[in-house]
Amino acid sequence: MSSPSVANVQDPLNVVNRLERLPMTAYQNKLFAVVATAWLADQINVALLAFLIVPVTLYFHLTVVQIGILSAMTYLGQGIGNIIASYAADRWGRRRPFQAIIIVWGIGSFLAALAWNPVSLMVFRCIIGIGVGGEAPIAQAILSEFIPANRRGRYISWMEGFWTIGYILSGVVTLLVVPLLARNGWRLVFVAVGLFSVVVFLARRNLPESPRWLMDHGKNEEAEQVLTGIEHQVATLYGKPLPEPQLAVRTHQHGNVDPVRTLWSRQYLKRTLMAAGLWFFALLGYFGLTSWLTTLLHDHGYSVTSSIGFVTLISLGGIPGFLLASWLIEKIGRKPTMALYLILSAVTAYLYGHPLPHLLFVEGFMMQFFFFGMWCVLYAYTPELYPTRARSSGAGWASAFGRAGAILGPVIVAFMLKAVPGGESAVFTLGAASFVVATLLVLVFGPETRGKILEQIAD
Repeated sequence: MSSPSVANVQDPLNVVNRLERLPMTAYQNKLFAVVATAWLADQINVALLAFLIVPVTLYFHLTVVQIGILSAMTYLGQGIGNIIASYAADRWGRRRPFQAIIIVWGIGSFLAALAWNPVSLMVFRCIIGIGVGGEAPIAQAILSEFIPANRRGRYISWMEGFWTIGYILSGVVTLLVVPLLARNGWRLVFVAVGLFSVVVFLARRNLPESPRWLMDHGKNEEAEQVLTGIEHQVATLYGKPLPEPQLAVRTHQHGNVDPVRTLWSRQYLKRTLMAAGLWFFALLGYFGLTSWLTTLLHDHGYSVTSSIGFVTLISLGGIPGFLLASWLIEKIGRKPTMALYLILSAVTAYLYGHPLPHLLFVEGFMMQFFFFGMWCVLYAYTPELYPTRARSSGAGWASAFGRAGAILGPVIVAFMLKAVPGGESAVFTLGAASFVVATLLVLVFGPETRGKILEQIAD
């Protein structure tokens, strides 16, 4: 439906087709590397608590419920960051919010190193969550809008694959740093991650604004300037004339249309509800389990170091998991790949909670294989569901619903471990059931987006 702020016009710059026809060169790969490296740093920070929870628990003498609340505070912050930063990126551009939000989690990391009691650490982890949560939807929008349709899903999957690498590096850093300072080694880990934020801030200071966003907001002169600069750099690296773009399509310039109203409009309501439910149940299952992996191992007699090492090793399964997922989403599509990884996450989570003799490592390795592949498809699929004017907000709100599941997951697990007979096995059964519900949602209500340009999907 049109409004005073929406103009139905022929795209005078042909932004969409000029971007889509660009061959992949070192320019796009460099842009990807900058975004993905920032994502790597984010995920090292988020994953820290999974590895630090045992030394932090020993230091502050945390109860089971306090452990659950501490885990939940990170996800609460992520939900806040998802909504605020994604809204800012849709209203005022991708570049500036993306650069500013890293300052938030950098400061939060340094503050966490100074935590003096459980409550202060909970607050600082929430601040870290705000920063990291704000990064995700903007990163998804940036890559979606710069990478051509035939490579888009794969590149965003690779970006999310840096979560896997970040998770593993988080365990490695924890293993190396925690023993250095007796009871306070966990503080050094937060300092190290805070320093990493400075490096990332400097690395991505020259990211361009999205020409798609500029065109959508009627900033044609700036869009032309940015797009011409991109074309020049790509042509130089390509070494021959660029392919001719297809004819311009009729498009819309939306000016100051509220992105949140777009998400909940009749046109996008079904997608928004599907994405919200998909993220909620997927993250309820995932974080309900992974937040407790090292603690459960420690309770079964593993030392602090060996429990961290075990979880780090089984997480290596995530690397082939996300690589296969990034291939499958371009080969067979987003929906079947998402459903495959979700249902096999359910199966392997159940098996890990009811392990066969001497197969705990193998079952854990396979569980992480499907967990991390699932993440890749989630992040590639979600921003494709929405138009440029609400792409970051769509990814942000879906992720925020996911954070609600992530908050509930560790807390539900904490109470199940105390109140339910055979609580540990029941925890993994709950996770498996959550993945099954997510599978049904995407199969029944999710559209397929493979191979389509963003503007075609939005219509």
